[in-house]
Amino acid sequence: MRDRITMTNKEKKICTTTQTACGSSDCRTFFPDGKFQEPVEKRSLLLHSCCGPCSTAVVERLAEEFNVTVFFYNPCITDQEEYLRRRSAQIQFLEKFNEENIGKTRVLYKEGDYRPGSFYERTKGHESDPEGGARCLLCFRQRLEKTAETASLSGHEIFGTTLSVSPHKNYKAISEIGCQLALQYGLSFLDRDFKKKNGYKRSTELSKEYGMYRQDYCGCVFSMREREEQKARIEQEILQNNGI
Repeated sequence: MRDRITMTNKEKKICTTTQTACGSSDCRTFFPDGKFQEPVEKRSLLLHSCCGPCSTAVVERLAEEFNVTVFFYNPCITDQEEYLRRRSAQIQFLEKFNEENIGKTRVLYKEGDYRPGSFYERTKGHESDPEGGARCLLCFRQRLEKTAETASLSGHEIFGTTLSVSPHKNYKAISEIGCQLALQYGLSFLDRDFKKKNGYKRSTELSKEYGMYRQDYCGCVFSMREREEQKARIEQEILQNNGI
């Protein structure tokens, strides 16, 4: 398996490559020179989750590689009812996942404080930005910065995020922010584009299997407004095409 992790002592990405002789977590590690090593303790990863559905495929991929703690921190979900609904979906998924993997692995859950006001403060002056613009980059940084800070305080070696599994999120920007924060906090950043290898497709499959709630907008009031406007335009086009 390939492990692409941004280390803290260099201002560039370092790729370390290992291969496993089998897919199980207790398998010895096989290196390209043909030598074997006894299994080592899994590294500790604090994984920021933007939502339950996006976390499904990412957790499935990482649970055997790392001791994963999912960190649900999303002040950008500005509607409290929506936040609680997504929070519930996240917890329910992890409960079911852990039940299915008893004796193999266990994923922990940690939750950050929910203060939508901090999101508004961070993005002030960018209310009119289009979805995917500067406001979103500020939002990425806020969530990743809190994740890095929490990882540093709670003893995790590595931090990462599920954000990159979405085809609507800018992986390059997420990677750059994560690298900067890794240097700042003295950590390693798990730099992976999880949408690759059908990651997003797998997340939709798993969320359906688990019967999870899937939202149709990112989370903030601005993305919700843009989504509603988009729906209205589509409905208007349908009416016009039908001559109504």
